[in-house]
Amino acid sequence: MPNPYFSNLTEFLYVNRTEKGRSEGDYSIVKNFFKRAKLREDIFQDLTFFTKYTVVGDDRPDTVATILYDDPTLDWVVLISNNIVNVQSEWPLGQAAFNTYVTEKYPDEETLYSGIHHYEANEVKTNDGSIIIASGTRVSVGQSVSYFDEDSSQHVVRTDIASPVTNYMFEDQLNEEKRNIFVLKPIYLNILFDDIDQIMRNKKGSTQFISETLVRGDNIRLFD
Repeated sequence: MPNPYFSNLTEFLYVNRTEKGRSEGDYSIVKNFFKRAKLREDIFQDLTFFTKYTVVGDDRPDTVATILYDDPTLDWVVLISNNIVNVQSEWPLGQAAFNTYVTEKYPDEETLYSGIHHYEANEVKTNDGSIIIASGTRVSVGQSVSYFDEDSSQHVVRTDIASPVTNYMFEDQLNEEKRNIFVLKPIYLNILFDDIDQIMRNKKGSTQFISETLVRGDNIRLFD
């Protein structure tokens, strides 16, 4: 059964701010966006509830939800499983959108494809396999490293450890890293739905409380 995110939100009596809404009892019913669904902390921190997943190509959250849960309306489950709030900046871009993004971000092709963003180390290790500097470690241009290799009983100096990372390579790496996500296993969906139902319900005790699914905002008039 489809379970779109907004169907889980309770409602909010919001004072009518239009010129026509001048009376004290003039409210509009809107969805209560002040509440946000999230996974329970004990679930979020427990990897046994999740499966690693790689976002492919132009797949969107609803596409992933269809593949995993056979329900595109559960795109919000994919997002909260990864604590994603801003899809535009936190979800991987497809190739066409990525190309548009980088060409708009950088002033020209030379800066994009030839400009150096930073340098990363090539792996440096001793003869017995002990790693001195891991591959991908950020280093300064021209950086060198020296160490004593016990296996050969020699003092070694390496000056060829830095490789340039262009602006394009940097942006592409960031985008690719976003493709590696965790998704909630389907067998735990009902637990999540029950939790969300409890989170979204309004609690008695507030002056704004009307029912478990409806609260009233303070009526502060903006018009004379």
